[in-house]
Amino acid sequence: MYKTRIEKNSASEKENFARSGVNNTPEKKFRAGAICATVWKNHGVKDGQISEYQTVTFERSYKDKEGNWQTTNSLRINDLPRAAVVLQEAYKEIVLREFTDSAYGEESIKI
Repeated sequence: MYKTRIEKNSASEKENFARSGVNNTPEKKFRAGAICATVWKNHGVKDGQISEYQTVTFERSYKDKEGNWQTTNSLRINDLPRAAVVLQEAYKEIVLREFTDSAYGEESIKI
């Protein structure tokens, strides 16, 4: 999982961060038809250090009986190939960013 630690934080900054309730923000969405995977940027304090990490959620959109758009995490069998595509793209986004942000400093993989 992609992690970045901010090493130079005072104890009061960490306490303020933990109490601030910083919200997770979506970084990128991948959509194939009604299936969507979202990469989220998260913040937390682990081992006394403020850190960032990514998570991925996915959902399927559909219209209910009244014609209103709804979402669910439940997939039908025909949704599985599209779910695989968007989840693979989300994975590539995170892995390539992790490699780019590593000690190499510059993007070394071009796709």
